[in-house]
Amino acid sequence: MFPSVEPSEVGLTGLLWLFLSYGYVLYQASNLISEGSDLLMLVPSMAGLVGGVVLPLLGAVPDGAIMLFSGLGDIESAQETLSVGVGALAGSTIMLLTVPWAMSIFAGRVDNGLNGKPNYMGKPKLANPTSWVPLKNTGVALTEEVNHGATIMMITTIPYFIIQIPSLFLHGPTEEVAKAEKYWAAAGFFVCLIGFVSYLALQVQVSNKGMDRMKRVAVMKKLLGEGKLSLSGCLAETLKREEHRSVNTSDGTYQALGEGDSSILYPPPSAEVYLKEVLYEPFQKYDSDSNGSLEKNEFIMFLKDFHESITEEDVDELFGKYDSNGDGTISYEEFIGICYTMIMQVHSLEHASAHDDVVPTPQTARMPQADTEFATSILGSRAEDEEEEVPEDISSLSPQEQQVAIKKRAFTLLFIGTFLVILFSDPMVDVMQEIAVRSNLSPFYVSFILAPLASNASEVIASQYYASKKTRKTITVSLTALEGAASMNNTFCLSIFMGLIYFRGLAWQYTAETIAIVAVQFIMGFAAQSDSMSVLTGCFVLSIFPLSILFVATLEALGFD
Repeated sequence: MFPSVEPSEVGLTGLLWLFLSYGYVLYQASNLISEGSDLLMLVPSMAGLVGGVVLPLLGAVPDGAIMLFSGLGDIESAQETLSVGVGALAGSTIMLLTVPWAMSIFAGRVDNGLNGKPNYMGKPKLANPTSWVPLKNTGVALTEEVNHGATIMMITTIPYFIIQIPSLFLHGPTEEVAKAEKYWAAAGFFVCLIGFVSYLALQVQVSNKGMDRMKRVAVMKKLLGEGKLSLSGCLAETLKREEHRSVNTSDGTYQALGEGDSSILYPPPSAEVYLKEVLYEPFQKYDSDSNGSLEKNEFIMFLKDFHESITEEDVDELFGKYDSNGDGTISYEEFIGICYTMIMQVHSLEHASAHDDVVPTPQTARMPQADTEFATSILGSRAEDEEEEVPEDISSLSPQEQQVAIKKRAFTLLFIGTFLVILFSDPMVDVMQEIAVRSNLSPFYVSFILAPLASNASEVIASQYYASKKTRKTITVSLTALEGAASMNNTFCLSIFMGLIYFRGLAWQYTAETIAIVAVQFIMGFAAQSDSMSVLTGCFVLSIFPLSILFVATLEALGFD
């Protein structure tokens, strides 16, 4: 199976080249899976499935593939290379709960208030961003979601005890140990599956209730900031979905300023939450004079940067409707109302055109009516050739077309990423095994350090991106994602090992490694039960990663297998 280069047949530089090449491919594959998953978060009709199943499952695929291939092949070599998989499991779990966790604390830190808790309302949020001195006086908030995620993570460690406790009392040749562990592994396998399904069911429930809004909003802000989507393309379907929910609960649209003009619409509360969370930072950014309102030129710049084409006449019309005091500026509430009206009118026009089999372009969709004229104008012009090789160009499409493009691109990225992971995980295991042989080290230590560099790099980068926004919600997104990855390792990835032990007759002889994995998760689980975490604590968290390696080596030196 390609690639077919045998690591044992190359020199030292060739082995290094193989590791860097395979590692880079796996890193890029992990990024493709991550980006595809993020894009699917913007498809409201798939919210429960994506948030509950796709994101957790595909996030664990790179680690799971390495662990699976470590136990394949003939029995003699499989028992040896299984250490690579265990190292990948331990390295992934411990690394995610320490290194990116500590980096997220540092990236997301804010000054503490008078009550000693992180003050997210301070201006600036961090007085001395380049100073390491106030380690105890800066930190991040740990919300209820983080506390809850830590509890779930600790509960999902149960399968480790099922296989490890019997293993403590089993001694003798590997074949006899494997035979005695077989049915304990079967029990662990089923408990892992139960935990895996239960975890996914919980995530689906959370997603369907809209409790994953923080993650969804964070993804929206990220893609809008990168210019990959237009404002209407990013929010139209979500706002329409929230509007339907509001109608079903008699929420409806409302007029926040209490005006009598029925043409001045404001979003229902559930849709307003999305708009305000996504648009608060842009409003602050484009309010160049910091007077709490936007002038016409500032608003036009905002629309241009967010890929919404609109004429000056349409801006005048909008300002005439929403500028309640007639001073030529719009407040934050009025800004939200204008954006809501723009997005929903574009959405309505597209659906009307679709029923008439008309493609909404500036030439065919512009009508005499003022509202229709305005709605058509913000669809923007499109090039005749819509088949672009650069995916970012989907921001120039209409919202409905962007939704189609999002799905197409997301599934393409997920397929390519998963295919590359499956293709290159097996040779990567062989490379790490060969590195261990030539360096005279246990394969566990090699994969403990090297495997996460390839398979978990995307999680590290994503956690830093969200944490750097320095808000309570984004640090929650960052830390709960790391906890979720650990829970998936405890269920999905560990089930692979339990299956290998049962079906292939391999032995679980990893007492020191198991103690380290479980101990780190309980240390972090209890630490995450507080309501805040300082940078000083983050430094301790960072030190756990190298200390865990020393801990494993010490236990093995004391006779723990």
